[in-house]
Amino acid sequence: MTLLHIAVLAPFLFALLVPFLFKYLRKIHTGWFVMLVPLVLFIYFVSYLSTTSNGGSVMERFEWVPSLGINFDLYLDGLSLLFALLITGIGTLIILYSIYYLSDKKERLNHFYVYILLFMGAMLGVVLSDNIIVLYVFWEITSISSALLISYWYTKDASVYGAQKSMYVTVFGGLTMLGGFSLLYVMTETFSIREMIAGSDIILNHELFLPAMILVLVGAFTKSAQFPFHIWLPDAMEAPTPVSAYLHSATMVKAGIYLVARMTPVFGGGAEWFWIITSFGIFTMLWGGLSALRQKDLKAILAFSTISQLGMIMSLLGAGSAAFYYMDGDNALYTTAILAAVFHLINHATFKGSLFMVAGIIDHETGTRDIRKLGGLMTIMPITATISIIGLAAMAGLPPFNGFLSKELFFTGITNVVQYDMWNGDTIGILLPVIAWVASIFTFTYSAIIFFRTFRGKFKPEKLPAEKVHEAPAGMLISPIVLALAVLLISIFPNILAYSIIEPAMMSILPGILSEGTNFHVDIYHWHGINLELMMTIVVVIIGTIIYMTMDKWSKLGIYQKDEDIITTIYDHGYDGLIKGSQWVTGIQMTGLLRDYIAYMVGALVLLMFYTMFRFDAFQFSMNNTSQIQPFMYLILAVLIISIILLPSVKSRMTGIILAGFGGFLVAFVFMVFRAPDLALTQLMVETVSVVMFMAVFYHLPNLTKEEIKPLTKAVNIIIATGAGLMVTLVSISAFTFGQIVPLETIAEYYLENSKILAGGYNVVNVILVDFRGLDTMLELLVLAIAAFGVISLIKLRLGESDDV
Repeated sequence: MTLLHIAVLAPFLFALLVPFLFKYLRKIHTGWFVMLVPLVLFIYFVSYLSTTSNGGSVMERFEWVPSLGINFDLYLDGLSLLFALLITGIGTLIILYSIYYLSDKKERLNHFYVYILLFMGAMLGVVLSDNIIVLYVFWEITSISSALLISYWYTKDASVYGAQKSMYVTVFGGLTMLGGFSLLYVMTETFSIREMIAGSDIILNHELFLPAMILVLVGAFTKSAQFPFHIWLPDAMEAPTPVSAYLHSATMVKAGIYLVARMTPVFGGGAEWFWIITSFGIFTMLWGGLSALRQKDLKAILAFSTISQLGMIMSLLGAGSAAFYYMDGDNALYTTAILAAVFHLINHATFKGSLFMVAGIIDHETGTRDIRKLGGLMTIMPITATISIIGLAAMAGLPPFNGFLSKELFFTGITNVVQYDMWNGDTIGILLPVIAWVASIFTFTYSAIIFFRTFRGKFKPEKLPAEKVHEAPAGMLISPIVLALAVLLISIFPNILAYSIIEPAMMSILPGILSEGTNFHVDIYHWHGINLELMMTIVVVIIGTIIYMTMDKWSKLGIYQKDEDIITTIYDHGYDGLIKGSQWVTGIQMTGLLRDYIAYMVGALVLLMFYTMFRFDAFQFSMNNTSQIQPFMYLILAVLIISIILLPSVKSRMTGIILAGFGGFLVAFVFMVFRAPDLALTQLMVETVSVVMFMAVFYHLPNLTKEEIKPLTKAVNIIIATGAGLMVTLVSISAFTFGQIVPLETIAEYYLENSKILAGGYNVVNVILVDFRGLDTMLELLVLAIAAFGVISLIKLRLGESDDV
């Protein structure tokens, strides 16, 4: 295992130590120890900048399940390094912020830091994994750890609701993504992303291209909150602010962006990939911006703002994918969109991370995030206000901040679509820059709302829960100040990251199109002359200002008063419908009668088996090569059948137990006749113990009373019982006959021949359980372990001391 593997696993390993640090080192805030993990990892990943900036990459292999092609292979290039630096760099700042935001006396910090380390390690695994199955495993860990962080304050119903919604949406997307990965494996016979990129021509021309692409995109869209899967992100704001700033602005929501960027060389070049990503991204940008205008909570505004900004980045990746259609075309025409996507990805992490922290500071110091209660905080919290001005100006796309630079590139990249002479880009494509321009107006407007409604105007201390409002402590200000300085640094020196981070990331997204030796380099600058993009920005500022100045009129409209997303309403109604439907189905199934449960299970099994046998024409009947049956066996079988037929009519439990035991002993005798002593011995032991135990229990119960059973129920029972008997009989005869028609090696022969060779054991039954069915057995043990933990939890989490509990 290499250092790169250890870097991915380090957060998981350190998470094991957190409970002990929290318990035994209570005088020191646990966050100081945890912060060392992302800080060291950030320094470690910085050491790879020289490798990726020169066009190099690192592949580290570790065999996990080599027989299935599933290996813990890590691949580090410009794209994965960019995300690794964001995950660890901003992670360091977030943990520093949380040290002052979360009290070590009031909060369960051991849980918080365990969850955040799990998330950090999972995100590193997502962006560094070359094997798509390993990537999927880490992907789902991000969903689980994110839900745990969102529900950190689990006593609040809103926190639990937000965690559940994020789990439902993102896990659903993860499962569809796994389906897409499976189809990719069918097409390429590999789980390696590198090998898939090399075989992209096969994928593009395969009949499974479209379903695989759609399934993968659903996974990406759910994680990156693209319409209509965006609904989980606003409710995730119930998490503590450090979680919102880390997961929902800088890292987790960027996982879908990463997946689309990584899969662009695989699916790029197809009209479906181009239009789906670009269209959904642009509409998400518009929807998020419009929804943000209606919000009254600072974090809610920032949440919908994040949705809008993610849509913007996603649309740029879609627009830039056209470069794979014209491999030898004008690179600048297509690569500007990719440049804007990568650049804005970095810029968004800086200004949005700082803004979320500012929202947390305001909530922490004033006791509210409601903009209707805030105002006049500029003189009271000048440092916080300054950070906000920088972050909001960058988000609004105002010069000379970094957001202006990437927004101008966004306008260029999205207007270039009109020049595409394929896929109707020169006709329908005109809608894309128009929608992008309208969405940018909304971005400017809600940025103005945040600043002026929070920091300007009249101070309203009577509406604030806090007794005295003051500036945040220095420790809480360090992290947002660092991010605000990053905004300024990029604004003043726009090419500071061009050659070390942006260019290598672009080359990873467009391999073969952008590479060492091609006429390509990043050159970002403020002044491009008076052009279309600048005119669009000027009009954005003018119209956005007018909308803000007339907000009193707009706020009276019904659409403004409804701050809940219509898709959330649909989700809630659908969720309630699923619950009611499941309750209805459960009411039918869970009757409390063992007879009904057996009827459901046996009936389903009979239908499934009969369908399968008919579907594949598997029913065969031949009595050739059968052994002679001795006359006394007919007598034994007749007695067995009579005892079974008499069972339903007996009125005494003791008589029923005797008849059932008698039938069981006769079955054991049949096993002896057919030379199966091990089965006979097992049957005798089980039957003896069962009869004794039943007699000991049922002796004390009253006699059976005649139960009135409806004729329809009797008929259904007879049909199911008859069907089960026919199924077993016909399947047994067909299996016997099929073995004569097609001489195949039996499963028994395989185990007998290979138990010693492959597993080193002579006891075939034990070898099957431990080795051949090793994974199944391990999962059974896992289920038992989970059940044990559940029992322990129920014992520890007693609801009260009353006798009723």
